[in-house]
Amino acid sequence: VHLTNLRQLTFAGENAEAYYAFDGNRLIFQTRREGVPCDQIYTMELDGTNARMVSTGDGRTTCGYFFPDGESILYASTHLGGAECPPEPGFEMGYVWPIYDSYDIFTANSDGSGLTRITDTDGYDAEATIGPDGRIVFTSVRDGDMEIYSMNGDGSDVRRLTNRPGPDGGPFFSPDGSKIAYTSDAGGLPQIYLMNVDGSNQVNISNNGESDSGPSWSTDGTKIAFSSMRDDATWGEIYTMNADGT
Repeated sequence: VHLTNLRQLTFAGENAEAYYAFDGNRLIFQTRREGVPCDQIYTMELDGTNARMVSTGDGRTTCGYFFPDGESILYASTHLGGAECPPEPGFEMGYVWPIYDSYDIFTANSDGSGLTRITDTDGYDAEATIGPDGRIVFTSVRDGDMEIYSMNGDGSDVRRLTNRPGPDGGPFFSPDGSKIAYTSDAGGLPQIYLMNVDGSNQVNISNNGESDSGPSWSTDGTKIAFSSMRDDATWGEIYTMNADGT
């Protein structure tokens, strides 16, 4: 009823967090599959062909993303903390996102060569995405709480953007680079927030008393898609809203 032209691109393993290159011609995603027991970063064509690993194959990775030029990528990886897969969290409280201290953010050429570490602080650094000018926004616990930061593409000029109790994460630049949408538990329940790129004017735009998360922008910047537990959803359904929350 709501989604048309739906195409399945992967048919084996566990595949997640697929993001387009800026030109829309490729995808980067994380997968675990036969011979790959722990999440690694792959790229593939839009029809699902030519899937190839571009991370190291060691540790666990997440949150791959293309730079605007399409020739470079970034992702978070635990491989410097050990080649083995880090332990999985239990499911006693349902789905839990593991916050491994050994996650750091790396850049590389789009084929995986030229790997460069761009974060080196203690604790979790991950969930990085990139704006149209190449600036990075990411999640970190470097100051004791899970907050959102931005930095240049080489890891310099790190700026803290959020500063309040409770986890903030999952940030995405608007297509014009002027705003950042993200998820915050500052009010005790995950909600979608919007802020300027310097961290000012932080506004909750999805406040309805249910869990909302995972914002992503339409290409014209007028709408935000997100996952929500509203309407008695069991595992979350996909919704859209205007960029002002209406």
